[in-house]
Amino acid sequence: MTVTANNADPTLLRLLIVDDQPLIRRGLAMMLATEPDIEIVGQAADGFEAIEQALATRPDVVVMDLQMPRVSGIVATREITAKLPGTRVVVLTTYDYDELVFEAICAGAQAYLLKDASEADVLETLRAMQRGESRLSPAIAGKVLEQFRACARRVSQADTHPMPIASPKEDVGAHSSPLVTPPPAPKSTASNLFDEPLTDKEERILDLLAHGNSNKQIAATVFLAEGTVKNYVSRIMDKLHARNRIELAMRAVKRHR
Repeated sequence: MTVTANNADPTLLRLLIVDDQPLIRRGLAMMLATEPDIEIVGQAADGFEAIEQALATRPDVVVMDLQMPRVSGIVATREITAKLPGTRVVVLTTYDYDELVFEAICAGAQAYLLKDASEADVLETLRAMQRGESRLSPAIAGKVLEQFRACARRVSQADTHPMPIASPKEDVGAHSSPLVTPPPAPKSTASNLFDEPLTDKEERILDLLAHGNSNKQIAATVFLAEGTVKNYVSRIMDKLHARNRIELAMRAVKRHR
């Protein structure tokens, strides 16, 4: 059954911290508890405890480690985001392996930070989660973009060099069956047909966003107010039918391949 997150004070960010290393978990809790707009509602030492506590406390945001005993952070993220759609997960880990990054995002994580991130970056990411945004550190954003570029190249090569179709008249031998490879399906352009064109300014903001820049960083680059950039991002999401910043990054790669 799906549970809806319940926060009596919408201005207070209710946080669950999950990490199997006690010093990191408690240190992070002590640091974040000093912030007036953050309330620590629980701590968990593994993914199993994370799921239990998330269902019990219904936090706004979960700070999730990935490599943990019993139940991994990937599994816990998938379970929590499925049962608590109002709860957002921020991955905070020492691992930047491509496989873990993509598994975490597919499991429902809305942000991915490395443990060498600054205190300011962590706080800004948590508050961005409360505003409904998604965040990737620049290094992680680069990995995501490169993966999609690689996928795009493979699709392009498949379209340029389709596999041959064996002729039914060819002698394939008494103990063989003819291998017929169907031609590749045409690229679906349905989503592109319904996408609204972007202005030059929107294209610039989309490119900066896809490379992992925050609204504040984009605002400084294009000389706009941060609130104006936020409005631009919302408009771009509407035009490209994207639900979050990660989907926008994916669309950016597809548009420029």
